[in-house]
Amino acid sequence: MSGVVEVLGRGPKDPPPFRVFTGTSVGAINATWLAAHTDRGDLDVAGLAQVWTDLRLPVHLRLDPLRLLGLKRIAARWLDREHLGPSILDPRPLDAVVAHAIPWERLHANARTGALHALVVAALEVATGRTTLFHETGPDCEFRPSRDPRRRAWPGPIEVDQVLASAAIPLVFPARRVGHAWFCDGGLRFNTPIAPCIRAGADRLVVVSLLQPGVNSHPVAAEMAYPNPLFLLGKVLNALLLDPVTYDLQVLQRFNRLVRVLDDALTPVERAKVDAEMTQSRGLPYRELPTLVFRPSVDLGELAGQHLAEHRPPEMGWLGRRLLERASRPSATWEDDLASYVLFDGAFARALIDLGRADMFARADEVRAFYAG
Repeated sequence: MSGVVEVLGRGPKDPPPFRVFTGTSVGAINATWLAAHTDRGDLDVAGLAQVWTDLRLPVHLRLDPLRLLGLKRIAARWLDREHLGPSILDPRPLDAVVAHAIPWERLHANARTGALHALVVAALEVATGRTTLFHETGPDCEFRPSRDPRRRAWPGPIEVDQVLASAAIPLVFPARRVGHAWFCDGGLRFNTPIAPCIRAGADRLVVVSLLQPGVNSHPVAAEMAYPNPLFLLGKVLNALLLDPVTYDLQVLQRFNRLVRVLDDALTPVERAKVDAEMTQSRGLPYRELPTLVFRPSVDLGELAGQHLAEHRPPEMGWLGRRLLERASRPSATWEDDLASYVLFDGAFARALIDLGRADMFARADEVRAFYAG
């Protein structure tokens, strides 16, 4: 994301290019950083890039079998210490990055002054299965919540716990408590991740997707061995976290065409009746929203596999080295998807940033036309 936003940014003293930000999973972390810097025209994208490129595999990719089995949670209860649920990775290093890198007071100040219009991060409430939209808004923003009972709007300042809850991929990271409830990654059930921007009043959308266009998965032989659990986990994460964005963009395109037809076919009075009915049923009317979508020009799973083949630090420990060695083999299967979610390494982050920047420049004419419109 930072590579894309870097090209769209302006000078530090100019108005920001965006005032509404939404995200789930790692996108919630990026969106919160950018929202905290809406008092700058460049959104301090360079600082965000520095946060990610400072990550190091031995520190931020700690595989912890005892944590996954829940043994450390039992020990924490016995010792009367704070504990988190089972997970593949030790969450504390990434927790520290989110807690200390993002300037939280600056975020809230931008909301108070109106420099930030809205920040929305989504998380799934584990007990009820409802998608919760944590939102912090400026004085001139009216966030219109959905009337769908499967959705809940939670107004108020966004803090560390809400962002970590949105990024809590099940099994990979533990669920997080906010208030009296537990939450995990908002992308698991939220089939309309674009909707919060619309409900916060955005007139134009810039969407950054992680799924390469036209790619669902790599070709697989007609007969293959039974897939191992890590392979399955990677595929499940793709289906839950990436595929819904593609579907939502298709729906948005259909509604944009429908709105144009309604504008041409109906009188102002008839169109007002349609808007009133939509407002009654869903909280706001349909309107056309110009949208600019960015997708990586290469498969991020393949990029992760290539990176692992070249970077296997000895400090990872026996289990970490074993898994990275297996992931780097040409015959490996699981790294194509799973590794791209958990590869918290500065060199890999730099490769992603460079890719985003290059993809932006490759579409420079399209970007200019979008903003000119």
